[in-house]
Amino acid sequence: MLNIKKEYIDLINNCEKKLNKIFNEIDNNCLTNSKKVLDAFHKYNISESDLNGTTGYGYNDSGRDKIEQVYKEILGSEDAIVRTQIISGTHAITVALFGILRPNDNLLSITGLPYDTLHEIIGIKDNNSSLKSYNINFDMIDLKDNDFNYDKIKEYLNNNKVKMIHIQRSRGYSLRDSLTIDKVEKVIRLIKKINKEIIIFVDNCYCEFVENTTPTEVGADIMAGSLIKNLGGGIAHNGGYIAGKKDLITLCAERLNVPGEGREVGPTDNANRLFLQGLYLAPSVVASALKTSILTSLVLETLGYHVNPKYNEKRADIVELIYLKNENNMIKYSKGIQSAGTIDANTSPIPGDMPGYEDKIIMASAGFIQGSSIEISCDGPIRKPYVIFQQGARTYEYGKLALLNAISSLNE
Repeated sequence: MLNIKKEYIDLINNCEKKLNKIFNEIDNNCLTNSKKVLDAFHKYNISESDLNGTTGYGYNDSGRDKIEQVYKEILGSEDAIVRTQIISGTHAITVALFGILRPNDNLLSITGLPYDTLHEIIGIKDNNSSLKSYNINFDMIDLKDNDFNYDKIKEYLNNNKVKMIHIQRSRGYSLRDSLTIDKVEKVIRLIKKINKEIIIFVDNCYCEFVENTTPTEVGADIMAGSLIKNLGGGIAHNGGYIAGKKDLITLCAERLNVPGEGREVGPTDNANRLFLQGLYLAPSVVASALKTSILTSLVLETLGYHVNPKYNEKRADIVELIYLKNENNMIKYSKGIQSAGTIDANTSPIPGDMPGYEDKIIMASAGFIQGSSIEISCDGPIRKPYVIFQQGARTYEYGKLALLNAISSLNE
């Protein structure tokens, strides 16, 4: 049973009254993105037979091929690969990096240190299977005042040969701001003016449908994301996508599968129906996640906690940061989110070790899909300044109930 105090119901009702204009803007954006999805479904004539999958090698999977056409249309890219064999956003990024980069190539991050799970992939942390072990070099330029350091980027590119630039839009477990599409567009223009041959790769996790323009529509060559986040709509059981220029997608498909066979193989089993249904719902689900994050921001700030973004700031992703001051508060808040979920709501999150992370992680994710970030969830490393990263929910109503339960738990 939910533990909800009446005083917090009144608090949330008062906060909601301040959010009508912002919520209307989100609804308008949802309508625009919903039309994109429907137009793509109609353009490629999605039919009942496309919902069926394949087994074994996955030859002649017309539904899978149409899904990839729909994705490229919605994302504004030349091509896309959307596969159940991609297990996470980190895996999609890995496929792209290893598919495109070659020994002695240089990879440059212009958003500082990448997300924790990429450290062993790149070779920031030693691993015999990393890019570094293949003599692929890595360097990085930190952000400046939550924007790209344009002067340093320009200087670096004028003095060094770079094969690929990596841009991570969402913040991961860092405390910097996530990057809006207008900032991404500005830096892409700068890079292409210096050297149009540089491949610009964007980690787009948590950002899809938050705005109505994508990185590939503003000049990025390739981008990637997970289907247990925004575009899966809380329906896709797993999977990921890579979208961008056709020649680069071909390389990625051959890295994911087999050189010479590439995108022609890869069984879908029952995933086609789930991928299409999840994508159909995704604009609405992302809108609910945004509303939940914005309400959370205003409520927690009212209760005296530092939050980022503020409720009235422009957003690039679905993530809300809550500075909870100590480990005990992180545990109590996470317990409140977990016990307001659907599956395993009776369990209590505790900090523990997770593959790819240096610190112990606490995670509340009582959803239908293991590790899903588009259903209501929160997580964070147990380290100062004790920040919880909240994402979701599938519906605004469930998000509001989870928030009520979490702040009631936090203030017991």
